[in-house]
Amino acid sequence: MTWRVLQWSTGNVGRASLRAVLSHPELELAAVFARDPAKYGVDAGSLLGRDPIGVTVTTKLDEALARGVDCVLHMPLPSQRYGDEPGRDLDDICRLLASGINVVTTVGYVYPRAYGEAVVERLEAACAEGGASLHGTGVNPGWLGELLPLTLSGLSERIDRIRVLESTNFSFYPSHQIIFEMMGLGSKPEVFEATSQRYVGWLSGLFRESLLLMADGLALELDEETQSVELELAEKTVEIAAGVIEKGTIAAQRFRFTGRVGGQERIALEAVYRANSDVAPSWEPPGCRVEIEGRPRLALDLGEHWVSNALAATAMHAVHAVPHVCRAAPGIRSFLDLPLIVGRHAFRGARALESA
Repeated sequence: MTWRVLQWSTGNVGRASLRAVLSHPELELAAVFARDPAKYGVDAGSLLGRDPIGVTVTTKLDEALARGVDCVLHMPLPSQRYGDEPGRDLDDICRLLASGINVVTTVGYVYPRAYGEAVVERLEAACAEGGASLHGTGVNPGWLGELLPLTLSGLSERIDRIRVLESTNFSFYPSHQIIFEMMGLGSKPEVFEATSQRYVGWLSGLFRESLLLMADGLALELDEETQSVELELAEKTVEIAAGVIEKGTIAAQRFRFTGRVGGQERIALEAVYRANSDVAPSWEPPGCRVEIEGRPRLALDLGEHWVSNALAATAMHAVHAVPHVCRAAPGIRSFLDLPLIVGRHAFRGARALESA
């Protein structure tokens, strides 16, 4: 069976997703939706530097949905962080679900329970009304902080503590919008303190999703959750791909989210974001690791260069989830509900890319 897909957004993640949909034998591109008026009427093939494919971009959602859609690959910049409508993503997702269209999103909702019963009830009601399913995914959160440790836990007789670390050097990341506007690197500490509530709240929500999904997946009832934020200032002015980090402004951030039981830390999720590798040398070096203390002790060190393009990886996990989500029973469908999502047909995609 072939599933008709609407690609929502055509940024870095959206274009990677679009390319994958076109090479996937179980998927058919039905429509492309973007909010940028300049993209209206542009053939989707041209967005990828290809010949026209006969599917044009629309900036009118009703027009896109009228083309007959089984699933939306929902990949805008998250409204909880960008724009003047923090609840827009939730509104859009509920509208799609209630109309009978499945949704795979990369804006969050990997485990909606993190946002409270009201959000879960609203999403489940929309799923029930339309007979549709919702799945949230990504690299981290969405894979590294949930699926990987849960998979590794299958080797454990006893688990005392799980730690997941993502430490990233952003010196080569070219987006000024992400590095300076979203993350607040390059800001003076007092400015960050005054303006970061939305950013920190958004990030905290995402990592709380990881924390609760992992705890529920391992039948662990948490007594307490904690979080902390540390900042490191630049000792000298440095230039990175996204712009200039002035001396005395924020050059690194360390976030830590934990779940505790009986006063003991049982799950720890850590994220270190650096402007370059020279900042905060005492913090964890760049790389990603999953550690499980217990019997036996397990440690998986992915290193700094474990993925060459995390944005593309985010898109791929979403694309590969589409057939599973379309076949699933209506409702919120997390990693705990779906079969293992693998790169089915990815070899075929490589051959298609070579011939394109």
